[in-house]
Amino acid sequence: MPGETTTLLNASVGTPQAGTIHSDIARYILITIYTVAFIGGTIGAIAMSFLLVKMNTLSVTTAVIVNLVVLHCLVLLTVPFRLYYYISQKWIFGLAFCKAVSAMMHIHMYLTLLFYIITLVIRWLIFFQWKDKVEFYRKLHAVAASATVWIVALVIVLPLFSARYGMSGDYGNNTCFTFQQELKMESVKALNYVIIATVAAITCVLLGLQVFIILKVVKKLPGSVWSHQEFWAQIKSLMFISVIIICFLPYHLFRLYYIQHMKEKQLELYNDICLSITAISTLDLLSFVISGSRFFKQKIIILRDKLACC
Repeated sequence: MPGETTTLLNASVGTPQAGTIHSDIARYILITIYTVAFIGGTIGAIAMSFLLVKMNTLSVTTAVIVNLVVLHCLVLLTVPFRLYYYISQKWIFGLAFCKAVSAMMHIHMYLTLLFYIITLVIRWLIFFQWKDKVEFYRKLHAVAASATVWIVALVIVLPLFSARYGMSGDYGNNTCFTFQQELKMESVKALNYVIIATVAAITCVLLGLQVFIILKVVKKLPGSVWSHQEFWAQIKSLMFISVIIICFLPYHLFRLYYIQHMKEKQLELYNDICLSITAISTLDLLSFVISGSRFFKQKIIILRDKLACC
């Protein structure tokens, strides 16, 4: 989805202008966010890789997590190039690679959302006892399903996206992520509106159903819910939705405003920052590893007991 911009990141030579300070602050924010995402995402991917060795290879959930790890690793590989650009304020890798790096951020966002939805649906099927477990019959089926997703994403979507990305304007080789002119096309605007509405609707449905399930679990479980595995399982499901709300939803909601006020140049910086926040979703694997540890659960119970005594 085109529209990523950083045109105001270069500082003006000579007398400082009003937008220069803001552009420098935005650049520092972008560098900080992508650095945190790169470090935390890398640690999370490594930690989750060790846990995957012990998981059921026929489980659909395991296959989804494997693909999620691969997806995060691919987008993390592009982060150093972004950091180099924001630090040096000069792109030296060519326009074609710039398009690929920019496209990968959006592919990562929507594939992550897809994997989250699949995981949540599987958990809900098991919770409502419509399925005892959701598994592939053979390992080959898991490989085939994963291969289909990646063929569509990298062999079809990425080349088409890169080929049509940045066709409406004249973009230089020394700058990158300056494709805001694409949003002036009515077809692109219409596509963005559809995507924004779809993401918002999906988020509301996921959140509403998960809250309903958690309330149902709380009513059913005797005593303290914090000591029950079933409650923690639903909290983990809520974490998936929290990532969507924190990382993906702000970008789409702001984009709705940005498309309608593109003449305000300062909004380009805010759009960049909102897009960078989507990279924070790579921390999900690290949060899942930490939240699933016995040490974390014990600390939560201790904290609850202390708060209850106050």
